[in-house]
Amino acid sequence: MQDWMHIFFRALLTIAILFLMTRILGKKQISQLTFFEYITGITLGEVAGFMSTDVEANYMHGFIALLLWFAVPLLLEMLTLKSKRLREWFEGKGTVFIKEGKILEDNLKKERYTADELLEQLRTKSVFNVADVEFAILESSGDISVLLKKENQPLTAKHLGIKTAPERESQAVIIDGNIMDEPLATAGLSREWLFTELEKVGVTLENVFIGQVDAYGGLHVDLYDDMLLVPDDVSKPLLFATLKKCEADLSMYALAVENEGAKRVYESCAEQMNRILEQAEPLLKR
Repeated sequence: MQDWMHIFFRALLTIAILFLMTRILGKKQISQLTFFEYITGITLGEVAGFMSTDVEANYMHGFIALLLWFAVPLLLEMLTLKSKRLREWFEGKGTVFIKEGKILEDNLKKERYTADELLEQLRTKSVFNVADVEFAILESSGDISVLLKKENQPLTAKHLGIKTAPERESQAVIIDGNIMDEPLATAGLSREWLFTELEKVGVTLENVFIGQVDAYGGLHVDLYDDMLLVPDDVSKPLLFATLKKCEADLSMYALAVENEGAKRVYESCAEQMNRILEQAEPLLKR
């Protein structure tokens, strides 16, 4: 067999083996790596490269080495799942760089970090002023986690006392002009509903690049034809406005009527409608 064919088949088999091993080792092996995972990844790639191109070497010897470098990390992952001490030994642990708004210079020196490198890492987290930071820690993966001081944290609906509806994952029901039946079923919708919604906005299925159903059952489409404008969904704001008008009418009737019994009925209905509006506002006023 010619050398190039030999290398071709050796490389093809090695790629298949390496892919299978990486799949078994899991997504951690291709994410931000710990020290041990970094070494393992480099060595697996190096051994696989020699197995592919060194036609004079025994392929089984390389396979055994590859198998060993696969089995040891897999065994250690299983062991570290049950032992915190082993996790700290093999994966390391975080180092605090900023605590209570103060930079810990000794910890910076311990990790051989300069002030410039710390500022650079903070900027990657959109933090440009050290005085804004309450707590920062260098994780074992090499990334820095940052907690801003209370007054510098973004406002949320909870801070403002606003009730929000539960969020669900958006479902991509159209991709490249093709209907995705599984996400559509997950959203509890049918093809008939989808075609009706497309007809409402005046677009064809073939012209839709991506179509998503949000947590509130609204369809949002991105078209191949960017010059075509898609009208906004006004049904929910309109329904909210209608309910608001009903509540205002009930309150007005309660003031206008003279019969005490009828007044109490109108007031009770107005209060119930107000409670309904408070619950429906996060869903409809968007």
